[in-house]
Amino acid sequence: MANVVVIGAQWGDEGKGKVVDIYTEFADDVVRYQGGNNAGHTLVVGDEKVVLHLIPSGILHEGKRCIIGNGVVLDPEVFIMEITRLKKNGYLKDDKALLLSEALHIIMPYHKRIDIAREKRSGAKKIGTTGRGIGPAYEDKIGRRGIRLMDLLDEKTFTRKVQEVLEEKNLILTQLLHDQPFTFEEIYNEYMVYAETLRKYAADTSLLLHKDIKAGKSILFEGAQGTLLDVDHGTYPYVTSSSTCSGGACTGSGVSPREIHEVIGISKAYATRVGSGPFPTELEDETGEMLRQAGNEFGSTTGRPRRCGWFDALVARYAVRVNGLSGIAITKLDVLSGLETIKVCTGYSYQGQVLDEIPASLEVIEQCTPVYEELPGWKEDITGAKSLADLPENARNYVTRVQELSGTEVVLVSVGPRRDETIVLRNPFQAA
Repeated sequence: MANVVVIGAQWGDEGKGKVVDIYTEFADDVVRYQGGNNAGHTLVVGDEKVVLHLIPSGILHEGKRCIIGNGVVLDPEVFIMEITRLKKNGYLKDDKALLLSEALHIIMPYHKRIDIAREKRSGAKKIGTTGRGIGPAYEDKIGRRGIRLMDLLDEKTFTRKVQEVLEEKNLILTQLLHDQPFTFEEIYNEYMVYAETLRKYAADTSLLLHKDIKAGKSILFEGAQGTLLDVDHGTYPYVTSSSTCSGGACTGSGVSPREIHEVIGISKAYATRVGSGPFPTELEDETGEMLRQAGNEFGSTTGRPRRCGWFDALVARYAVRVNGLSGIAITKLDVLSGLETIKVCTGYSYQGQVLDEIPASLEVIEQCTPVYEELPGWKEDITGAKSLADLPENARNYVTRVQELSGTEVVLVSVGPRRDETIVLRNPFQAA
């Protein structure tokens, strides 16, 4: 029995969906523990491409139970659309395979409208949110104004809570953001319909996970976004609104830290970032564009082009430290094929000094320039590699160097988008 957390070791979009999909074979439960539908996980099963925004990637496997934990903020409309699409494609044949924590918070219409209006008002200083209402929903959660799933399922409680908060939300919308207000009736009528669908999925998921762990079952915890987008440990304020690091797996699911055995960080063989914020190794040249096109670096949720750059060892070491990573999975190694040389950032230059750790200050990071080490590239197509021995020597050397610079072992290497285009060096579920 092993319980494993999979997190993003960069700025998100690292390919967690594929790794979770592979590891699900060895788990009984798959738990999404934070974020909302501002994150998308793309999986390629055979010739079929599946994009999931809320439902754990493990839903593509029969006989697994998928749980959306209390740390998630849920948009009922998106959740129901996702269920409908999965069922249409032959998945989720048993509704009991999917559960929602009754304690998770619900994204309301005013959250989305406030989110979009704030970004417009911020102009050049905008954070770069997806406009899905995630941040405002988490604000209400921390401000003790949030509406949980259990509230939505109780008509009287839902009515009271919406009426209590709506006056304030409409004041913000009309007086501060110069947008349209909501009526109670339009929210009530829409969300009571959602409640009937959500009711059958609601459960005390923390208790169920506790029972499964006691019964010797294995749990896979699936994070969204990445370490540098963590609200506490990321490049604040250019972060998401939840705890994307490994600690969030416990607070977002109701499972004790003592029950976590492995933490695997997912890192691209290069680096990407969506939205605003510092990105020291960003390439705003033809090499960056080549990485974007070859890696299909466009957001699965928004379609926005991702900013691309070289692998940053300082980011990797930071992710190892704050998450307690026991291993790193390298994705998209195949995208680097064809480059004459490949650069790796080994330090930051700041006011005549070379830093080997990420500065805490955002202002300092913005003034840093990367210190690079150049490695020889390879031209061979590596998508058919089944072991490290199948890789060209320079590709093997690159993996070894990433491992050395990161300070933890490489446990998996992805050489293509499909499940079978993966080299598994160590299975964390079989190691505990």
